[in-house]
Amino acid sequence: MTAADTMPPGTTSGTPQVLLAHHLKQLKLPTVLREYDKVARECARDGVDHPRYLLRLIELELIDRERRVVERRIRQARFPTPKSLDTFDFTTIPSLNKMLVLELARCEYILRRENIIALGNSGTGKTHVALALGLAACQKGFTVAFMTAASLVHQLMEARDEKRLLKLQRELQAVKLLIIDELGYVPLSSTGAELLFEVFSQRYERGSTIVTSNLPFEEWTSVFGSERLTGALLDRLTHHVHILSLNGDSYRLEQSTRRRRIAARAAQNQATADNIDPETGEITKP
Repeated sequence: MTAADTMPPGTTSGTPQVLLAHHLKQLKLPTVLREYDKVARECARDGVDHPRYLLRLIELELIDRERRVVERRIRQARFPTPKSLDTFDFTTIPSLNKMLVLELARCEYILRRENIIALGNSGTGKTHVALALGLAACQKGFTVAFMTAASLVHQLMEARDEKRLLKLQRELQAVKLLIIDELGYVPLSSTGAELLFEVFSQRYERGSTIVTSNLPFEEWTSVFGSERLTGALLDRLTHHVHILSLNGDSYRLEQSTRRRRIAARAAQNQATADNIDPETGEITKP
């Protein structure tokens, strides 16, 4: 009997390393494949037994798998750019309730199927906060979809014309968190307004929705073109809602001004340093 005759079904003769690589690829364990040799050397050095060696490998695989899953959720959300609350300067928007935002980042509102509406004038950071909450939701294991109101309406109308509206509506209804950005920047046609209303209606108490708008509620009629439709929409959207107020000077303008100040200060410091004699410490040029 040859060595090949004693091998499990589906295997062929070869070195253990080759066979192990083959089996790990078949089992879709890329992290174990990449790390098993290095971890084996570390465990041999530290006197770690076999069960703990396997435990280390499996933990590495699980951690890496979760990272890949989160990355996939973020790609599927189609964020225009990744944003986090770590990079948001709350001091520039005093009207924003920081504690509420940090609480929302825990994503428990998604489990309760509650909504968030961020209101404020242009440039105050509404989209940044919405993106950051969307990122937090992806990291917590929820499916997320991000789009502007104008883009969503365009997709809905295109799907209606191509006889695939029901499919798109089911997809939007299934997402755990739908983020609709810039509602109010572009007036909607009567058909577009009705299709958008239908999205909100289908998600009512079934999923969470974040809406950002530069308009106060009393001006939403100018977007939807109908007091009846606007009233019905607000009735559903605000039934279970957290409202974020972002009013004040432009957040983007403040950030841009701050960057320019830092750059100018750095350039001035560099110019001063260039004019200092390294031996005497005295300024050599006026």
